[in-house]
Amino acid sequence: MKLAEQCAQIRLILTDVDGVMTDGRVIFDNQGTEAKEFHIRDGLGIRLWQQSGGQFGIVTGRSSQIVKLRAAELDIEIVRQGVGDKLGVVKSIADELNLDLTQICYLGDDLPDWPVIKSVGLGVAVADAAEELRQDANYTTSVDGGHGALREVIELLLKNTNRWETALRKYKTP
Repeated sequence: MKLAEQCAQIRLILTDVDGVMTDGRVIFDNQGTEAKEFHIRDGLGIRLWQQSGGQFGIVTGRSSQIVKLRAAELDIEIVRQGVGDKLGVVKSIADELNLDLTQICYLGDDLPDWPVIKSVGLGVAVADAAEELRQDANYTTSVDGGHGALREVIELLLKNTNRWETALRKYKTP
């Protein structure tokens, strides 16, 4: 199936956090407080995707208050943290939303994401993902995780479904 055809069927984007929405580094201060850096363009990309009628969610192996805060800031309602079996959780989300796995795009960077990437309609590996993921992904981003990879995929989806110009409209005219 061609990439444009795969993009046309996507209704839901699900993503890992560490290594996709961030560069994969986790920082702890002396008090044990965790810090993560998110790329701001990914956030606007999520908003553009939501405004175009798409759904967005997070499926991550770690649990973090920071992820909860970022999700709330971006009105992300689908947030699953502390997930061991990512494919099982993705299937559960698909059932809850009455979607087929072919209607899901999933972004990942490491081995726990591999089964999902092989099972969904558009499996995406970030540029610095584990080699196995990049080999089996339908698409590999041109940039590393945490450096706008999510935004790249959202633009890819919107452009391949003729929604990009509509998404840009409010920014083009004052």
